[in-house]
Order: sequence, then C-alpha cells, then structure tokens
Amino acid sequence: MTLPTLNGASCFRPRDRQSELSQTRNLKMARSAHAYVRGSTVKFYEWLEDRAGKVPTGPPIWICGDCHVGNLGPLADAKGRVAIQIRDLDQTVIGNPAHDLVRLGLSLASAARGSDLPGVTTARILEELMGGYEAALGETSKSPKDRSHRPKAIQLLLAQSVRRRWRNLAAERLETVRPAIPLNRRFWPLSSKERYALIRMVKSDPVRELVVSLNSRDAGEPVELLDAAYWVKGCSSLGRLRYAALLRVGTGKGSGLCLIDIKEGVAAAAPRAARARMPRDNAVRVVTGAQALSPNLGQRMLAARLLDKAVIIRELMPQDLKIEVDRLTQQEATTMARYLAGVVGRAHGRQMDAAKRQQWLSLLAKSRTSSLDAPSWLWSSVVELIALHESAYLDHCRRYALADAA
Repeated sequence: MTLPTLNGASCFRPRDRQSELSQTRNLKMARSAHAYVRGSTVKFYEWLEDRAGKVPTGPPIWICGDCHVGNLGPLADAKGRVAIQIRDLDQTVIGNPAHDLVRLGLSLASAARGSDLPGVTTARILEELMGGYEAALGETSKSPKDRSHRPKAIQLLLAQSVRRRWRNLAAERLETVRPAIPLNRRFWPLSSKERYALIRMVKSDPVRELVVSLNSRDAGEPVELLDAAYWVKGCSSLGRLRYAALLRVGTGKGSGLCLIDIKEGVAAAAPRAARARMPRDNAVRVVTGAQALSPNLGQRMLAARLLDKAVIIRELMPQDLKIEVDRLTQQEATTMARYLAGVVGRAHGRQMDAAKRQQWLSLLAKSRTSSLDAPSWLWSSVVELIALHESAYLDHCRRYALADAA
C-alpha cells in the first residue's frame, strides 16, 4: 500500500507521528490570535494560578475548563434532538465557575480583535456576557430550557444542524460516502497492534450497548468494525491517542453506518476546587463532567481502556456542529456573547440549588463600576489575557517561522 504524503514526505507510520503532529499543532496555532487562544489552554491556567485570589470563587461545580467559542455548538441527544451545549469536556473538573466566564470572555474578545472591531466592543461583549450568564443562572426550572434570544447566526446553524443526515457527516468528516476511511492528511495508518485493540474494543459489550442505544436502534443488532484510522484532529489534543472507527450496525438492507470518535483522556490543566472528589480515571472524569454540563453529549459517551490508556468513546452525530467565528460585526459580537454565556449559565445553574444560585449571583453583582456593567475582575482579567496571548502569539509565529525556514 502506498502511504499518503504530507508536506512532501511519506506519511507516517505510528512511530513517526509525534514530530508531524507537533508541527501541525504549531501551524494551526499560528493561523490567527484567536486560533492561538484556542490551542493555549495551559497558558491560560498558568495565568490563573498567578492571579489566585483576584477572581471570585463560586460554588464548586463541574465546569468546562476550556470554555472558548469553538467548544460550544449544536449537539444531538440519543434520539437526535438538538440543543446548543458545551461540546468538548477534555478539561472538565469540579472547579470555580468564574474560570469558564473568563475563558469565554477571552475567546469572544479575541474574535472581536480578529474582526478589527473597536476596543469599546470588548467592553460591550463582557457586559452582555455577564447579562446573559446571570439571566440564565437565575432561571428556576429544574431543567431550564433555552428561552433566550438566539442570534441569527445561531438560528441558521441550528436549522442546518437539524437537516443533516449521515451523508452530510460522511462527506464532511471522511470526504466520501463509501464505507471506508480514506488515508490522507487527516487519517493515518494504524499499526497492527492498534487495529487489533480496536477490533476487540468494538466487540465488547459496553461499546455495542452504547452504539445500539442511539438513534432508536434495535438492542439486538450486531456491530461490526469496517475500518479505522489514526485521526489528526483538534489542536490541544494533537499528540494524544485519537482514532476514527467506522462501524456497521445491523445486517442486510436494514443496516446502517456510524462513525465513532475515540480520544485519549489525559490529566486536566484546569485547577480543581479544594477537596473536590472526582474520578481518578481521566476518561471517567470527562464523561461525568459531560453528563453534568452537556446532557445531550453525556448520554452518548463511554469511558473505556485501549492499549492500557483511558479513552472516551462517542458516536458522532450528523447534527453535531461547531460554532465558527470568522468575522463579526459589533452587533453580532455582543448578541453572540449574551447567548453563549446563557448556555454556560444553564450548564452551571442546573448543578446548583436555589440558595447556591442566589449566593453566586450576589457575589457576581459585586465589583461593578458606574461606567462598566461587567465586574471589574472580569474586565481586568480579559484585558490582561488579551495582552498576554497577543504577545505569546507573535512570539509563537516568529519561532515557528524560523523553525520552518530552517
């Protein structure tokens, strides 16, 4: 078999992956300051550690831990019903909910800077972020629904999401509707050891039960692995175990295809609350956090072991989409901030009783000034982080360009 080529060289057997993955990650992070923010979670938490005590401490709950714009979007539940929720929980921990607010504020402010919006837009973004978060947090229903105004971009994304079917997912993720995973820049060959481990895993009862539980499938249907590959995907996750597995569910004319994402669970960089009790297994931690923060996603995930590593397994649904931010107007930036903060507020609020919600709301109301409706700690945090990340981004680009030229 001829291996696909990347950057003019033969593509990579398992032993050659790490150097190429590191180069790919550097390239992705160099594309824009906003992309750099998405890929620099560890730097964000190093900054938080230095500012210990300057950000208010809310009730310890499951937080996203990496709450940037790209980690929110439409997600289908086990029956295909769609809602905007948090879609990536690799960094989830029981921690301080304020950390999600700062991270989301930084992401939105970086997107505004990338759209050449005036500095005052950042102030308005943070005001709307706090307004949307507090409104959602104050909802009293045990299962609060999304009652906030949806920006036009979100309405269009949801309309696109609910229309999507398997052929859309296959064309987008695999670039083919054939029952195979093509080897290319995104999908790399497996070692024999990896392939045998995936075959055994797919045959296991927990994985089969997860797959047949989705999309109203028959509990007795067989599940077969058709193809699998190493998946070059994401940014912060590059370098971990990551596989795509194409499965056939059922037999004959009634059979169907599904695409499984298998990702290594690693230790979270996000700081946990003091004395927080969380699962020691990183895959179980991610699944538990997803069940608390994003019910649509949590019910579709499974923690398992593969090649003696903790992995998270989930079936990718056609309805799952990412919120992509390229160019924003001031109106789009502020309405998006309010809406997405509401999504996070509902995810946080469903974990708190009425007393804890009110206590957290009261704490958030402090430290406001007459000229800025957002708390001063949020404003100063985001301003500091923008400066820190822009400097680090330019240095990253310089170092990457020099290394590439060499």
